[in-house]
Amino acid sequence: MTVRHDERVHANGPATEPQSHAALSIAALELLSDVIAGVDEEHGSAQFFSRLAEVVCRLAQMDRAVIFSYDDARRRVHAAGAHGMALEGFTEGHVTVESAPIARQALTEDRVIEVLPGARHDISEDFAELVGDHALVYVPIVAAGRWLGVIIAEPAAGTSPIDGPRRELLRLLGKTLALASASRSATFHGERARELEERIDFARDIHDGVVQRLFGVSLALSSSQPLTAQARARCAAEVRAALGELRSALQRPLGRTSPPTGTTLAAELDRLRAEHPDLGICVEGAVDVPATLEALAQSVLTEAVRNARKHADAHRLLVRTETRDGTLVLEIENDGVPALRAASTGVGLRLAALEALQAGGLVEFGEREPGTWQVRLVVPVSDGAAA
Repeated sequence: MTVRHDERVHANGPATEPQSHAALSIAALELLSDVIAGVDEEHGSAQFFSRLAEVVCRLAQMDRAVIFSYDDARRRVHAAGAHGMALEGFTEGHVTVESAPIARQALTEDRVIEVLPGARHDISEDFAELVGDHALVYVPIVAAGRWLGVIIAEPAAGTSPIDGPRRELLRLLGKTLALASASRSATFHGERARELEERIDFARDIHDGVVQRLFGVSLALSSSQPLTAQARARCAAEVRAALGELRSALQRPLGRTSPPTGTTLAAELDRLRAEHPDLGICVEGAVDVPATLEALAQSVLTEAVRNARKHADAHRLLVRTETRDGTLVLEIENDGVPALRAASTGVGLRLAALEALQAGGLVEFGEREPGTWQVRLVVPVSDGAAA
C-alpha cells in the first residue's frame, strides 16, 4: 500500500495567506457552531452528520464526503452522514478499523492522510464506491485520545494534492467534529443520568411511602391483641393509601427506552451473520416487526446474541418472529449452554426487560430444555405504537 501525503508548510508564501487561512478557520468554527447549536432541531443523527459533511466539503474544497462514526445504539461503526453521495449505499456495510487500515493509521497518528490516484486503499469491498480515479483524504475525528470516527472525502478536481494550510484546516474540522460528537454524547449520558436519578427517586418514594405504610399495617396485624373496629378501619385506609401511591409510582418510566437505530431487525440479522459466522444464525419464517417496535426488538436481539457469545459455546442461534392477536412475539434460542451454568444472568437482559415494560410488554429468558437458552419478547403492537 502506497500512501503519499504532502506536509509542506508554505512559510515563504504571500503575507496575506496566514490571514486568509485564519479567517477560513474562524469561518469553519462559526459554521460548525451553527450546526452544533441546531442539534436539538435535527430529526435524526443522519441529518446532523450530513450537515457536518456538507460543511467539510464547502470549507475544504471537497466534492463529496462520508462520515463514519461509532453508534452507541447499535454499538458499532456505521456511516453516520454523507454529502455529494447517497448515504444508503453505506448503511448496510460492515466496517471496522481493520477493514480500513488507512483510516486506522489516520486515527492512530492523529493526522490527515491523502491517498493519491493509483495507490492501494485496502478498503472493504462494501465501500468500493469511494475508490476510483481520484484522491481520497482520511480525516481523523479524535478527541483526548478517543477515536470517535473518520471523514473520508474526495477533493475537488484540480485541488489535489492538498497543501499544508488546507491539511491543517481539515485537521481543525476533524477536531471540531469531535467536539460536536462529544456534545451529543454528553447530552445522551446526561439523559441517562436523569433516568437513573428518576429510578432512585422512584425507589425512595416506594420506601418512604408504600413500604412504611405496609410496615405499620404489618405491626398492627401481628399484635396478639384483637383489632378494634377503629384499628381495622385504620389498617384498611393505610392499605388503600399504599395501593394508590404504588399505582401512581408505577406510571413513571421504569427504565431507558431504545433510541432509534435507523435500521431494521432483518438488516441487523444480516449484519450479525457477517460479524459472527460461527454462531450459525438462522431465521424461522419472515422477519416482520412494526416500525414502532424496531428499536426494542433490536435491543433484545443484541443482548441475546451478546449473552450467547459470553455464556455459551453456541453453534446455532434461531430467531423467530410472529404477530398474532395484536401481539409481537420475538424468540431467540441458542444451543451450547453448559450444564453447570449459574442461574443468574447479566444486566443487559434485565435492562431489556425494563425497556419492554415501557412498551407494555415483557421479556422472559432462561433454559427451556437442557443445553438450550431462550430469550422471548412479548409486546402489544398497539401499546407499542401508542408509546
